[in-house]
Amino acid sequence: MLDYALIAFTSLFTVMNPIGIAPVFIGMTTNLTRSQRRATARRAVLTSFGVLMLFGLTGRFLFEFFGISVAGMRVVGGIILFGIGYEMLGAKLSRTKAPTETVGDYIRDISITPLAIPIMTGPGAIATIIVLANDGGTVLHYLVLAGVVALVVTVIYLVLMGGERMLDFIGEDGNSVLLRIMGLILMVLGVEFIIGGLTPILREMFMLGS
Repeated sequence: MLDYALIAFTSLFTVMNPIGIAPVFIGMTTNLTRSQRRATARRAVLTSFGVLMLFGLTGRFLFEFFGISVAGMRVVGGIILFGIGYEMLGAKLSRTKAPTETVGDYIRDISITPLAIPIMTGPGAIATIIVLANDGGTVLHYLVLAGVVALVVTVIYLVLMGGERMLDFIGEDGNSVLLRIMGLILMVLGVEFIIGGLTPILREMFMLGS
């Protein structure tokens, strides 16, 4: 059971990549207050936890029932990331004078997409949780897996909160530059997702054609 927990933690921690998530989170929340950033991070990690647990329980059945492939999910995730990155590159996500209701909607929007899905809980994390749940096979294994997922998303939350000091350090001009840089990086990640998803699909098509 300890070996299973260690494998699950290292696999999910590596795939979800908390260090890689932090710059994107910082870039998307530059114009939010500290409490709003915390609310965004908290909602994102809770959503990520819920999605991973859902796929751990029903993922294999859902994939088979709807005929969904991990490659297809990568393509869709890539399109989402590219679109968000494009908006960030044009600084369309900054809302310095938005009313409270608009900011609240913004927090709810970005905390679910793209932060929770597909940045935190991308195709790789979903595929990993399905495999881990299938390898366990018992209620005790699933409880251990739930504890591991809770630990990983807690680490992610702490890493995101640590990014607040960077925001205070770089100032308003630095925040604006960072927003655009993160938008460009997010677009590149989106393209990588799309290529990674299309590659096995095209390979299978060519093999069937030959």
